Amino acid sequence: MVNAVTHSQNHLRALLVKLEREDSDPINILAQDGDWSKDHFWAAVRFLKHASRFAEILQVFDMWKNIEKSRISEFNYNKIIGLLCEDETMEEALAALQEMKVQGMKPCLDTYNPIIHGLSRAGKFSDALRFFDEMKESGLEPDSETYDGLIGAYGKFQMYDEMSECVKKMELDGCPPDHITYNILIQEYARGGLLQRMEKLYQRMLSKRMKLQSYTFVAMLKAYTTFGIVEKMEKFYRKVLNSKTCVEDDVIRKMAEVYIKNYMFSRLEDLALDLCSAFGESDLVWCLRLLSYACLLSKKGMDIVVKEMLDSKINWSVAVANIIMLAYVKMKDFRRLRILLSQLPIYRVRPDIVTVGIVMDASRIGFDGRGALESWRRMGYLDRVVELNTDSLVITAFGKGHFLKSCEEVYSSLHPEDRERKKWTYDDLIALLS
Repeated sequence: MVNAVTHSQNHLRALLVKLEREDSDPINILAQDGDWSKDHFWAAVRFLKHASRFAEILQVFDMWKNIEKSRISEFNYNKIIGLLCEDETMEEALAALQEMKVQGMKPCLDTYNPIIHGLSRAGKFSDALRFFDEMKESGLEPDSETYDGLIGAYGKFQMYDEMSECVKKMELDGCPPDHITYNILIQEYARGGLLQRMEKLYQRMLSKRMKLQSYTFVAMLKAYTTFGIVEKMEKFYRKVLNSKTCVEDDVIRKMAEVYIKNYMFSRLEDLALDLCSAFGESDLVWCLRLLSYACLLSKKGMDIVVKEMLDSKINWSVAVANIIMLAYVKMKDFRRLRILLSQLPIYRVRPDIVTVGIVMDASRIGFDGRGALESWRRMGYLDRVVELNTDSLVITAFGKGHFLKSCEEVYSSLHPEDRERKKWTYDDLIALLS
């Protein structure tokens, strides 16, 4: 038995190697092999799907099922149709449905649901509803999954009135919305910024003690963050963390922007510590912690975070250096600024356009930045093409500064062809604005 399993695995590996070759022809491979087992056939189908070779899936299926007539089954057709609909390759899926009917097989819910969902996700609602009606005329009653797919697709295209009508139709057809339906509705209302509808359904779910999905909490968190509603944003951030759901960095950045715009700088460290406790250390965590103290102009706080980074052997990014230096400029602590600029090579930090901007802007208010610029020039940094490697939150917190704004103004004033023709270096920008 062990030998048989090993032989099958070797055969499968050999099949995948053949399929991976450039210009491979699965029809010829099947013809040469004579036949494939069920496992090998579905492995080949998954490969073709992953490679977006959808037309070949039907060709291979047609040949494989004709080798053994028992393979002409509702199960196999439904599986093929489902796979094709997942990627919205509806032309091939509808061709498989038509062939299924020609074979004398009656489509079931497992056939119609993927078709209806695939068409509606592609925005072809009239076609989707035509198959919805066809399904009902054949004596099949739509289930909650049928309606849920339609509701989600309406939400994707921001057709919120149609979503509501679909729920009413669902109830009239004796298929009351379940917790999955409510979760989809809340998520779509949240994405659309319809807070009143979202909150009304959320309260209804709570009163009915229905299960709320973690993705629903994330969607509501994003909605409250977008509108800058701090209290509710924090409430749902807590729910997301408690659900152990990973939060995208972009969501964390938007939350941080809300705190910055409301001058709630100490909350940045709270946000970072919660994030670290749930998912571990990251560059974003250190960035938030430093920003918290930098925005408060707390040298002591920044020193504490820097020491923790040193103890944890965390490599500095240019964002870390820029945060600290921006705070020093704001405090007009030019002594510390000069020391840190001289230490950048020790921390293996290469300046970006924000770093150059810090020196140029500080020079406007009494700092002598010539030493730093000459040092960078000797090291070849100023001959490099301009880069922006600093986290966007740093610019949100401290603003762009005179140098960056001037660069943008000059760049936008150039003819589009001149912008594309030239690769701008730091020395180019400094010369242009001097």
